[in-house]
Amino acid sequence: MTIQDVSPIPRRCSSSDDVAAPLLPTTQGDEVAHDEFNGASFSGAVFNLATTIIGAGIMALPATMKILGLVLGITMIVVMAFLSDASIEFLLRFSKVKKSRSYGGLMGDSFGKPGKVLLQVAVLVNNIGVLIVYMIIIGDVLAGKTEDGIHHYGVLEGWFGHHWWSGRLAILIITTLGVFAPLACFKRIDSLRFTSALSVALAVVFLIITAGISIMKFINGGVAMPRLLPDVSDLTSFLNLFTVVPVLVTAFICHYNDDALDDVLSNFDTDLGIPLGSVLNDAVRVSYALHLMINIDGLLFPSAPSLTSSNVRFGCLSAGLISVIFLGANCIPSIWDAFQFTGATAAVCLGFIFPASIILKDLHGKASSRDTILAVFMVVLAVLANAIAIYSDAYALFKRNAPRE
Repeated sequence: MTIQDVSPIPRRCSSSDDVAAPLLPTTQGDEVAHDEFNGASFSGAVFNLATTIIGAGIMALPATMKILGLVLGITMIVVMAFLSDASIEFLLRFSKVKKSRSYGGLMGDSFGKPGKVLLQVAVLVNNIGVLIVYMIIIGDVLAGKTEDGIHHYGVLEGWFGHHWWSGRLAILIITTLGVFAPLACFKRIDSLRFTSALSVALAVVFLIITAGISIMKFINGGVAMPRLLPDVSDLTSFLNLFTVVPVLVTAFICHYNDDALDDVLSNFDTDLGIPLGSVLNDAVRVSYALHLMINIDGLLFPSAPSLTSSNVRFGCLSAGLISVIFLGANCIPSIWDAFQFTGATAAVCLGFIFPASIILKDLHGKASSRDTILAVFMVVLAVLANAIAIYSDAYALFKRNAPRE
């Protein structure tokens, strides 16, 4: 679904053909013809959706296991998957009832223009946050970073040594002008089907190599027994458990994310203690960086204007978004605190609060009692869990910045 309110296209087929009507048309009607419409493919839709779902979330889930433990972590993933499936089912079912072809149209039908604007703001905040984090991770992986006196070497720095062109700023300028800007010039997201397929393939390569390394280290006895339950010793450690909720939410939505290098990628600049360890280290980091590079432009499209808008408007908005993302990636010193607040709020609204609110509004009287109960549960759980997570992060931030006695 999109956030734009798309007007229905007149149907030429009879009502008896509705069951066999394709979800993705191969041609566009003359009344709304456009010179750039070449038809959307099913494979393009699958790959574009897959690369939106498979993003930095694959790096975030290990961090949740680290905090929650194996048993509670897997349980939370299953619960989040169930709630995500239910919220998507709400949107699809009620879009059919209200004859709306977009998320924005559905919000507009239920809450008027304020609801649609609120959705667009949430998408804008969430996607810009995700894209800034993506670019920061790309800079960390390729150029390296220093934190707490420990320097994690980037891939290019490890291969060629320290040069001006292997620095963070130069790498981000090159990737922005050489990768992001050209991909953002496409007006239709279906044009990214090939890069989306490549992005999914790179994510699979990343997962296969990572799983292979884990299996080899487990066979060699180099992996300790994972913690089954969280380590809770006081109120602060208990509240810290809720900080994984925004990470899980965005792993199932359209990922803003925490600083993945601190949790996982920092393990891949050291000696793994297995054959070809250095080669596998570089393969993991390069495949993940490339995956983010060609995945990043898919998240620009929900904020892009429709095809009927002028080329000038399209170009200015795309250039403006890329500029904001580039500046944010270079100027924001800490991404965890910033996006734990903004991204968590936007992502949980998009994934749970807005769909549940549509059910509770129920203008057409189509919601069952089960739908209402589940919607109330979604809203209460989302608000409480994320409020506690925000409080825990704020408490940790103030405590860290407080003067030491």
